[in-house]
Amino acid sequence: MSINIERRQETFLERVLAACLEKRQVILFLVLVLIGAGIIALTRLPIDAFPDVSNIQVEIIAQAPGLSPFEIERLVTFPIEVAMRGLPQLELMRSVTKFGLSVVTLIFSDRTDIYFARQLVFERLGEVREKLPEEVEISLGPVSTALGEIYQYILEVPDLEIKTKEEEIRWLTELRTIQDWIVAPLLKTVPGVNEINSFGGYIKQIHVRPEPLWLRKYGLTVTDVLTAIEAGNRNVGGSIIDHQGEQIIVRGVGLYRTLEDVEQVVIKAEGGVPIRVRDVAEVASGYAVRQGASLMNGEKEVVGGIVMMLRGENSRQVVKRVEAKVEEINRENVLPHGIKIKPFYRRSEIVEKSLGTVKYAILEGSILVLIVLFLFLGNLRGAIIVIMAMPLTVLATFVLARLFNLGANLMSLGGLAIS
Repeated sequence: MSINIERRQETFLERVLAACLEKRQVILFLVLVLIGAGIIALTRLPIDAFPDVSNIQVEIIAQAPGLSPFEIERLVTFPIEVAMRGLPQLELMRSVTKFGLSVVTLIFSDRTDIYFARQLVFERLGEVREKLPEEVEISLGPVSTALGEIYQYILEVPDLEIKTKEEEIRWLTELRTIQDWIVAPLLKTVPGVNEINSFGGYIKQIHVRPEPLWLRKYGLTVTDVLTAIEAGNRNVGGSIIDHQGEQIIVRGVGLYRTLEDVEQVVIKAEGGVPIRVRDVAEVASGYAVRQGASLMNGEKEVVGGIVMMLRGENSRQVVKRVEAKVEEINRENVLPHGIKIKPFYRRSEIVEKSLGTVKYAILEGSILVLIVLFLFLGNLRGAIIVIMAMPLTVLATFVLARLFNLGANLMSLGGLAIS
């Protein structure tokens, strides 16, 4: 029985080989098609340095400035956790509560669509917002993963010499403001970029420091000052006035632009005399309390940002787009004071080095196999024919990976090189 099976297999293989030899042009054409398809698939295949094994998770970030961890746990974290219970395909829920911050992480099953999960969470948040304190701000975390950091940079001022501490603080505050309001919005327009996380420097603020004696003199409280400042920082729409066939739009402009605008805010009036903020408080430019600093090579403090990639994007292509945008910003001198964006980490470098390692491994392995085959077969032509199966197999692998929407990384490519 086994002899008959072996004979049938030999007959089938002989027929296949005979057909290939008879139709060489067709086989050559199919090989060329495979090579072309493999090259196209390789150029479009998402290749990353590491495999992304992160789960489907949605982060709920609640900011409550001034509240202690105990109050946030009781008034913010717990109500959010209760509202999120029973979500479809929810597998795990955990939370972290800190001073002024609450982060609730919801982990869904791997087959859940990330945008469907975020929609479910957003609907539940609409129910719980009314139960939270008024000063709490809730937002969802970015659609990214732990491996989403693809590009990091700092803002550099050419030929800048800082002599005093006050000058250093002023420049770091200016750089952080430029990073948050100019650089980050520009880089967010790049396709595939989901978030820009800023680091370093000082976050600019306007500080109003009421004097207790002055407040007592005019019979005011800190709440009165706060309410007046909040009410004055807005633009109010009016109506339309018809004048000589033209319509003139009337509006009240009250948004603060300078420190003097804050000082001129009227808190109340006594006997027709207005009492302004400057009469009861000191208004000065300052910065938010910092939890740390960012140092370059442990020498000087810097300001920069981290580009986060959208989940499921091709890191190589996104990094190329970011690099093109950064080059455009630097070339056109978009940033003031001659500030330039200087990158110090690019995911594409790791990917390119990984690909180089795999290429050299395949090349060295091919040469070694060629030598071994030549020594055993004693025929160089036969060894070359056998060795041609290696690159064709690799190209066929890329074609199948592209058809099934699979990505490649250092581990998969390394396994391919070893095989």
